[in-house]
Amino acid sequence: MTRPVKLFIPGPCDIDDDVLEVMREPVRRSHGPEWLEDFNETLSLLKAVYRTAADIFIIPGPGSAALDMAVGSLAKAGEKVIVGHNGFFGERLAFIAECGGLDVVRVGAPTGRPLDPGDLEKALAAHLDAGVIALVHHETTTTVLNPLREMAALVRKAGRVLVVDAVSSLGGEDLPVDGWGIDVCVTASNKCLEAPPGLALISVGPRAWELVSRRPKTSHGWYLDLKTWRWYLENWGSWHPAPVTMPTNLILALRASLRKIAAAGLDIHIAKHKRASLAVRAGLRNLGFEMFVPDEFAAATATGVLPMTGFAAADLIQWLAAERGIFVGGGIGEMAGKIFRVGHLGKATTREYLAEFLTATEDFLRAKGVKIAEGAGISALW
Repeated sequence: MTRPVKLFIPGPCDIDDDVLEVMREPVRRSHGPEWLEDFNETLSLLKAVYRTAADIFIIPGPGSAALDMAVGSLAKAGEKVIVGHNGFFGERLAFIAECGGLDVVRVGAPTGRPLDPGDLEKALAAHLDAGVIALVHHETTTTVLNPLREMAALVRKAGRVLVVDAVSSLGGEDLPVDGWGIDVCVTASNKCLEAPPGLALISVGPRAWELVSRRPKTSHGWYLDLKTWRWYLENWGSWHPAPVTMPTNLILALRASLRKIAAAGLDIHIAKHKRASLAVRAGLRNLGFEMFVPDEFAAATATGVLPMTGFAAADLIQWLAAERGIFVGGGIGEMAGKIFRVGHLGKATTREYLAEFLTATEDFLRAKGVKIAEGAGISALW
């Protein structure tokens, strides 16, 4: 029998059994009146989490697919875009744009630091021909939360269109899409929305549609073209609102999770991530660890931690997995080997999970000869 494991990685997450149970239901057809009732309910629940009146599309695939769709539908080869870059996923966003033949202007920040709205403001003034701005909200490689609200206001004031990678933040951080003037917002099912992986979610507002409509032809392909999805919504929306066969069980599982979020209240759902992250940061500090990111711009959905002198991050990661069945994340990209990352998603926001993780980490330190007061790690739990 496979040993049970607990996921403390930055995604995907351990999700509730009643959500998983939906995956066992018979496969449904992804068209017709019965399906539309369930599908439209899912869209309505998503709009409540997004806090938007914009169109939302559910795209079979990872979050990166919807980012590819957004950038490729809004800008064509040879045009200029501005991309925020302070980690692996900001660089991926820039690379997606470059793969589409776009001229990318990077606005960067030092590793482990948030993007500076002042730098974005300068780039907007210097590159008046850049119609699209793309930003990552939570840069999970460093666990930095970028100041999206301030940057979105600058983009709006400059009259440009903003694409936001909120794959690791929507539902776990405050992010009112319409309230902050975000034109396109992308997330995925398997992080703060606590559903199985496999669905990319994208909202498209009026200013983004205006830019898309000005493009009579795209070279971005068929599947990841917003015009394709809008055509099917407008022309087949009464019975088959998507251009492809949809993964019905995945969507129904997402609906099950969204119903739970709605029942608890979005504010409470968002707050539990912050509560978990604060408990982990306090507990790990009590054990002698140093956080990679200062509290003032640390994300609530993942925490980056520096290893102690005397052992590598990989030592802790491997011990937790082998001895306790607990999986935490390592560093990726330039952060490989420099930090370990603890995700605060799904069941990893619960007191039971947190107590097990912090106690196991305490046991690891003792195994390494570090003197730790009994219960130091869990003393910050509620």
